[in-house]
Amino acid sequence: MFKLFKQLYLQKPVYIVLGCIIALFVLAFIFPILYNVVWGIFLLLFVTVLVDITLLFTKKDNINAVRILPEKLSNGDDNVIYISVENKYNITIHCTIIDEIPFQFQKRDFEINRTIPSKELKTISYNLRPTERGEYIFGKLNVYISSPLKLISRRLIFCDQANLATYPSFIQMKKYDLIAFSKNKYAYGMKKIRKIGNTTEFEQIKEYVLGDDIRNINWKATAKSNQLMVNQFQDENTETIYNIIDRGRVMQMPFKGLSLLDYAINSTLALSNVILKKNDRVGLMTFNENITNQLPAEGKISQLQKVMEQLYRVQTNFVESDFGKLYAHIRHKITHRSLIILYTNFESLSSLNRQLPYLRAIAKNHVLLVVFFENTELTKLTQKKAKNSDDIFDKVIAEKFNFEKRLIVNELTKYGIQSILTAPEDLSINTINKYLQIKAKGSL
Repeated sequence: MFKLFKQLYLQKPVYIVLGCIIALFVLAFIFPILYNVVWGIFLLLFVTVLVDITLLFTKKDNINAVRILPEKLSNGDDNVIYISVENKYNITIHCTIIDEIPFQFQKRDFEINRTIPSKELKTISYNLRPTERGEYIFGKLNVYISSPLKLISRRLIFCDQANLATYPSFIQMKKYDLIAFSKNKYAYGMKKIRKIGNTTEFEQIKEYVLGDDIRNINWKATAKSNQLMVNQFQDENTETIYNIIDRGRVMQMPFKGLSLLDYAINSTLALSNVILKKNDRVGLMTFNENITNQLPAEGKISQLQKVMEQLYRVQTNFVESDFGKLYAHIRHKITHRSLIILYTNFESLSSLNRQLPYLRAIAKNHVLLVVFFENTELTKLTQKKAKNSDDIFDKVIAEKFNFEKRLIVNELTKYGIQSILTAPEDLSINTINKYLQIKAKGSL
C-alpha cells in the first residue's frame, strides 16, 4: 500500500474538480439544495479515480523503459540519446518522461510527452550538446504514465546512474575525414598535386625525354629496349607534423558555448586523423607556462587513440603562455624539419610583436603555421548599420581591431611564417585545407 501511494500522483483535472467541489460546498450553506448534488459529484470523482487507479496498478511490469547511451559524447556536437518505452497495457497510455540529464547542461525543465498505443514499443530520441570535456553523470529515468482518463499518473523509475565521458569532437573528425578524401575536392578548396621527385621511392621505368636526369638512366632496360630508359621516382610523402596548442588565457574566449581552446582541440583531432591517413607522422604538445601533453610523432594508426586521450586530458588556466620556453623545447626535442601547426590567438599587433622573435626562431628550422581566430562578434558589429553617434564609434573601434588582425597576417608573412586567420566554426576545414596545400607543394 505504501508503495502504491509513493507512485501515485494526482493530475491537474482532479485538483480543478476538487476546487469546484469545495466552492459548491460553500455555496451549499446559502443554497442547501446544492448539498446532495455536491456529494454526488464528489462520489463520482472518487469512483472515477478508483477506476483509474485500477487501470494503472493492476500489474507490476506493464511498462518497460530503457535509456540507450552512446559509448562516449562528442564535445561541441549534437549527440543523440535514445529512450525505448514499451507499453504492455491493454489500453493506450500517455507518458511524461523526465530524464535526469547531467547537471552540466543546466536543463531544469527537461520533459518529453508521448502517447503510446497498446502493446507497442516506441523509441524516442533527444539531442544533447556538451560544451566541455570530462565526465557526465546521468541519473534515473522517470516515467509518469496515465490512462485515457488522465486523472492520476503512476511514477516508474528505470535505469541506474550512468557515467559517460565527453571526448574531443570525433563526429567532426569523421565528417572531415570524408571531405578530405572525397574525390570532389574542388568543392572544398582542396587540390592534390602529384609531383615527380628524386628520392629512393621507386615508381616506374619510362622512356627518356629531354629534361630527365641522366643520372637515373637504367642501362639494363636501355639495352633490352634499344632506347634510353630512365628510372622514375615518386616523392616520399611521409612527413612529420606537430600540433601545438596554446592553453593560456588567450584561448579562453567563448564562442557558441565552446572556448577557443576546445575549437583548437577538436580541429587537432580531425587534422590528426587526416594526417595519419595521408601516411604522415603526427605529434602533439600543449603549453602555457610549461610544456605538457607531449606525444612524439608517429605514423601508426594507433597514434590517433593516443592523440584523443591526450586531448581529453588537456587542462588550462589563465596564465600568460611562455613562447620562449616553447621555442627552447622545440629546438631540443624536434630535431628533424617538421610542419609545426601552432594554435594560439593574437588580438593586437603589439601582442604578436612580443612573441615574434620566438616564432621567427622556430620558423628557421621548421615550416611554421600559426592558426589564430577572427573575432566574429566584431565582424558582425562592422556590418551593422549605424543609427547614432555611439553606433558609429563602436563600428570604428571594431573595424580598427579587425584591421589589426589583417596586419598580423601581413607581419607573419613578411618573415616567411604561414598563417590562418579563421572564424572558430571554420577552423577544422581551413586547417585541413592548409595542410593539404602545404603537402601538395612539397614545402617540407
